[in-house]
Amino acid sequence: MSMTEHGTVVVGLSGGVDSAVAALLLKAQGWKVIGLFMKNWEDDDDDEYCSSREDLIDVMSVADKIGIDVEVVNFASEYKERVFAQFLSEYQAGRTPNPDVLCNSEIKFRAFLEHAMQMGADKIATGHYAGVRESNDGDRTFQLLKAEDGSKDQSYFLHRLNQQQLAKTLFPLANLYKRDVRKMAEEAGLHVAAKKDSTGICFIGERPFKEFLLRYLPRAQGEIRCLDDDKVIGEHDGLAFHTIGQRKGLHVGGTKKYARDGEHDAWFVAAKDMAANVLYVVQGHDHPALLVEELRAEQLSWISGKMPHTHWVYGTKTRYRQADAACEIEAVDAQSCLIRFAEPQWAVTPGQSAVVYESRVCLGGGVIV
Repeated sequence: MSMTEHGTVVVGLSGGVDSAVAALLLKAQGWKVIGLFMKNWEDDDDDEYCSSREDLIDVMSVADKIGIDVEVVNFASEYKERVFAQFLSEYQAGRTPNPDVLCNSEIKFRAFLEHAMQMGADKIATGHYAGVRESNDGDRTFQLLKAEDGSKDQSYFLHRLNQQQLAKTLFPLANLYKRDVRKMAEEAGLHVAAKKDSTGICFIGERPFKEFLLRYLPRAQGEIRCLDDDKVIGEHDGLAFHTIGQRKGLHVGGTKKYARDGEHDAWFVAAKDMAANVLYVVQGHDHPALLVEELRAEQLSWISGKMPHTHWVYGTKTRYRQADAACEIEAVDAQSCLIRFAEPQWAVTPGQSAVVYESRVCLGGGVIV
């Protein structure tokens, strides 16, 4: 195939091995490849945690080796407005948001896509582990698929993408395993072949999370109470800093009084009373208060543009890296639904995403309330 048949693709380069190999593969397929490095965070770019300068150096080195041009674009103001503002307001409301989901729908596949189209691109591509295909039922709808490498699949974070975004997107790593991606990078002489995967929230990086939040949210101390008998057993710094199912960082020791069989069971966050500023905890991982049989999801986003059939059996993830849990869906109204599980689910967390699958196809989802 000639280059003109394929056209121009703009690849989001992050400085990691995945996006580097995505660019490498597309160039080998005959695309005209342009790299784009997005700068999304500026607030404390001079401290030890922000790696954007090192990442840009890595991007330039990769682009040089592959033989492609790179453009740097600053989306920090869009990020602050569309992602970070919502992230903070969710934490203030006592929920635990997933900024990577928002970042993908608002920045990586909206601001970036618009920018790439202005650059004359036919398609955009990223190093995400996910797949996209056109469905074969004649109506030209695009489906988001799980990646071949189940341990790396990122469709959970991409579930808010719409038809217009998917129609323009390529995921070159869809059918590859991470070990093969690293091997390809090594064989191509890319120095990022062994670079450690970035972890943590997209803009926070590896920094201590509570310390970071305290810059933006006030400390609001209150009581930690045992849900079973309402006794005060400790103090918290603010409900925003705690999440359902959390075990570490509570600073309340296991006590025999609450333990079953004399064991000193660990405490887990079970509920938050925002009005009274009380954090409720329970002892034991399998406490009934940590299990739910149904959840309500709002701000629904379905990839096909249509709600899935009700009362069919689907699989739902209520957090990343979780096995799909068998469930059925019932519409409440246009913007909310109930998801009922075949088996109770542990520590379902308001603010996180419930993402619905039919086998390998990601159908979309919503925010857990």
